Amino acid sequence: MAQPVQGQPLFIRMHPDDNVAIIANDGGLPAGTSFPCGLTLREHVPQGHKVALRDVAADAPVLRYNVVIGHAIEAIAAGSWVNERTLRMPAPPVLTNLPIATRKAEPLPPLDGYTFEGYRNADGTVGSRNILAITTTVQCVSGVVEFAVRRIKQELLPRYPNVDDVIGLEHTYGCGVAIDAPDAYIPIRTLRNISLNPNFGGTAMVVSLGCEKLQPERLIPPGTFGRSGDGSEPGFGLVTLQDDRHVGFDAMIRSIMEMAEGHLEKLNRRRRETCPASDLMVGVQCGGSDAFSGVTANPAVGFATDLLVRAGATVMFSEVTEVRDGIDQLTARATTPEVADAMIREMRWYDDYLSKGMVDRSANTTPGNKKGGLSNIVEKAMGSIIKSGTAPISGVVSPGEKTRQKGLLYAATPASDFVCGTLQVAAGINVHVFTTGRGTPYGLAEVPVIKVATRSDLARRWHDLMDVDAGRIATGEATIEDVGWELFRLMLDTASGRRKTWAEQWQLHNSLALFNPAPIT
Repeated sequence: MAQPVQGQPLFIRMHPDDNVAIIANDGGLPAGTSFPCGLTLREHVPQGHKVALRDVAADAPVLRYNVVIGHAIEAIAAGSWVNERTLRMPAPPVLTNLPIATRKAEPLPPLDGYTFEGYRNADGTVGSRNILAITTTVQCVSGVVEFAVRRIKQELLPRYPNVDDVIGLEHTYGCGVAIDAPDAYIPIRTLRNISLNPNFGGTAMVVSLGCEKLQPERLIPPGTFGRSGDGSEPGFGLVTLQDDRHVGFDAMIRSIMEMAEGHLEKLNRRRRETCPASDLMVGVQCGGSDAFSGVTANPAVGFATDLLVRAGATVMFSEVTEVRDGIDQLTARATTPEVADAMIREMRWYDDYLSKGMVDRSANTTPGNKKGGLSNIVEKAMGSIIKSGTAPISGVVSPGEKTRQKGLLYAATPASDFVCGTLQVAAGINVHVFTTGRGTPYGLAEVPVIKVATRSDLARRWHDLMDVDAGRIATGEATIEDVGWELFRLMLDTASGRRKTWAEQWQLHNSLALFNPAPIT
């Protein structure tokens, strides 16, 4: 990407065969703007939106990333603004006769010698934070837990300097649901595996009401309550609010705080130790995407993903909705036919889900995506997949599962930021990377979230929310490789506790969103 002259109009074309490009200048460009190549804008084109580089006949394909992102509804003249109103979305790729494990790329060279300071757990995982988590079996106890957490932070936590935080794992599940319905195991195992996240050190607490359908023994394996929690084996504490000994609200809070003090003592004895970068488990995700997502932030994340895989780490990318239209690219990168089949199975589930709801995939993109220049889900998918880098895809993580695999994994989640983040936490991530173009204050209490802005304008306006400005790639101030290495080093510093992300500093986090899919009939 050439270094632009100050004030010079600039467009970005992703592939030499593309017949559209996006306008890179802040605020867009007015009608009459001429580019060095001779192209002149026929109308105002906003930043991030597409301009036709040459005449496009009616029904002809419109290409970005050298992929057909739509067909012209009517003839489009060179220099015209191309958007969702001028395009007809193509049909999705069929899920048969796909390339299966055909891309036999040369193995990425190992990347040795990189370490971080983490908390080793008895099960072999490594935490980037040392957090006391209080799990809830049912939404009914959320208010009590929230009150107790405030008291614990104010009165107890200052006495335990090696503990980073105390959080309540609150959700809206546990009762008033068909607990034995098909697929009900998904939200249950999701909550169970969140409670086992590496950042909690195997010593989470559970607060139950007592009469709920999701009984504690169904959530946490029987026999694990009351264990030592000294690092030799998992230790879970249980407080049941309907116990006879709880006479009044204050008694409930005292029980929670007394148990919390014992857990805090155990966690406070833990110390960081040097761990290889292979112990990182990183989730990558995008939200509030725009047309720059696939130009700046996501390619930089993809470069960092390759670095992590080379270092032996685990990386998860997700979002069924956002990769469905690039399924052929993903199945080709699968290490085995079984991995490819698992990805196809997840896409077929999504197709059936849409069919049952009598809607199509045009429901994604959002109004904000469109305002940011993304015309449809095909264009959005191409920019989303780039986060996965170039490594072979070595496994698929089903919703709510906990993984112990290494390498690049596809974690099957919906596109919703909150559900995707919840499921990646359940899968075992200890660091989360989140890219955004439109901007969102998204955060997770369970793991540190590194926020990456796709545009420098967003990074400047939200200077105390964005950790990395990937917009420098669009202006030529930095390369994809530069920002990718910056991200990689920031992950190591963040995982070591040397850096706190902006989301951590402001204590921004969203509630857990347990995914309870309706069965397909």
